[in-house]
Amino acid sequence: MGLSPAGKDWPRMGAAILKGSTYHARRGGPDNAFRYGVDYVLWRLSPEPQVTSRILRRRRLALLSLADRDHGRSEPATGSMTRWAREVALGQGLPAEYMAEIWLLTQPRTLGYVFNPVSFWFYRDGEGQVRAVLAEVNNTFGDRHSYFCVLPDWKPIGPGDRIAAQKVFHVSPFQEVAGTYTFRFDLRPDKLAIDIDHRRGNHGVFANLKGSLSPLSDRGLAGMLLRFPLGAMRVIGLIHWQALRLKLKGAPYRVRPQPPIEEVTR
Repeated sequence: MGLSPAGKDWPRMGAAILKGSTYHARRGGPDNAFRYGVDYVLWRLSPEPQVTSRILRRRRLALLSLADRDHGRSEPATGSMTRWAREVALGQGLPAEYMAEIWLLTQPRTLGYVFNPVSFWFYRDGEGQVRAVLAEVNNTFGDRHSYFCVLPDWKPIGPGDRIAAQKVFHVSPFQEVAGTYTFRFDLRPDKLAIDIDHRRGNHGVFANLKGSLSPLSDRGLAGMLLRFPLGAMRVIGLIHWQALRLKLKGAPYRVRPQPPIEEVTR
């Protein structure tokens, strides 16, 4: 099942704002669930759009910004995050014709500060069908790891597809590095929804990101700043608040293990 016609509008948009929410629900005791509003930027990095904004800049300091060093290898980045994303896909065997466009869904820096629990890279062919998705995960300990999501024979990824990957990266000190992730991507012209379902027996976490898409504009970006003026600082604060809640509920705390040597899991 291929990408809905929504995706075919992405090239015309070049860049968009996702006004959405994220939901997390824990499996196994103690129970814990939450939903927060969150805004993302969907940006075509290859080829780059001709977007003029006084609020959001690429590689330049601004109220909101997209910086190469925020993505890619865990060590300080010296090159282009787009080149890194292409090298990762080629290393995993994705044919070059299936990355005619590379898109990034991420939270931008706000006043120079950023923390992205997860960003998503979408690889599209010349017909606008998504052939692969790279889920780039960061933890609060400064580690980074990515999961490369594809279907057999590089078939287009549609909303009915489920893609599994073994969990190998430490995200939360209240969850073991074990079990399986199942990813689902529902990408439409005016909205998207991404599910990440982690299961380890009767334990795990279900996470969801969903929202509406609108063409990027300074008016829309100003709305982002008004809704969430602290940006990623708010995200970090909410993460620690939920960690405190789990600790008070008696959830066992696990010491951070060493991150995997491999940069990408498939």
